[in-house]
Amino acid sequence: MPGAIDIVINLHTPEVLAFRPKWYETFLGGQIGAERDRIEGLTIEQYLEKMDRAGIDVAFIAAAKSGPIPHNVNWHLPYEMVHAVVQAHPTRFRGLAGIDPTEGMAGVRRLEYAIKELGFVGAHLYPHWFELPPDHRKYYPFYAKCVELDVPIQMQVGHCLVYSRERPLPSVGRPILLDTIACDFPELKLIGIHTGWPWVEEMISVAWKHPNVYIGSDAYAPRYWKPEFIHFINSWGQNKVLFGTDFPIIDFERATREIGELGLRPECQEKLLWRNAARIYKLDANGGGATG
Repeated sequence: MPGAIDIVINLHTPEVLAFRPKWYETFLGGQIGAERDRIEGLTIEQYLEKMDRAGIDVAFIAAAKSGPIPHNVNWHLPYEMVHAVVQAHPTRFRGLAGIDPTEGMAGVRRLEYAIKELGFVGAHLYPHWFELPPDHRKYYPFYAKCVELDVPIQMQVGHCLVYSRERPLPSVGRPILLDTIACDFPELKLIGIHTGWPWVEEMISVAWKHPNVYIGSDAYAPRYWKPEFIHFINSWGQNKVLFGTDFPIIDFERATREIGELGLRPECQEKLLWRNAARIYKLDANGGGATG
């Protein structure tokens, strides 16, 4: 059986940490409780070793945009840094293009560049960093471009934590807001990541209502997933869920080990870990390439 496809991870190498804001280390060690190696950064070779031990074949790296620039708390990971990693390991990584709605049409053109020229497989959005709910009109040109390019967009739904005391952020991403977007863009493949917690049932309801809405399981350890979410994965929602870790938030090995302990039916676990992602992102069975 093919290995897992992790739909969203973060680049946390020494090169990236050199220009990440200082709050990130405090956040990982404090609110997340990560061990030292995850806090201090890992080389790509260490990423691959961890992925191999966890049975993860492919991971999507988010070139995240966390708030408008310039602000000393906000930051953007350049698309080119992610592209360099993907180029070096083309069978193991894919890129996701972060979105900053304040960039307007220049940002839309950058998104198109990332998909067409850099080979990224989708878009990624953190609505709370911009303090704009995901159904705000500023996002709509980006959604339209995703439809035109036929790529999915991931967006964080649910609450957000306090990343920096200098700029606490409101939780603007209630899952029900994806209902409006899905009605306006029925062709847009929408993935609500971070499970929608604490509004998990709200996220489930929107995913079930719309054929184009899905749920990402990242950022929360599987042993703490709500029973309603586990039941959804294991029954009526088995085609609507995608595996993710948001590494280094959740460790690769912990995630796959704890999923194995949930008692999921084999076919449902297989869909969660790779089949659904391969279908939605148009990858082959091993996550290794486009199918069309």
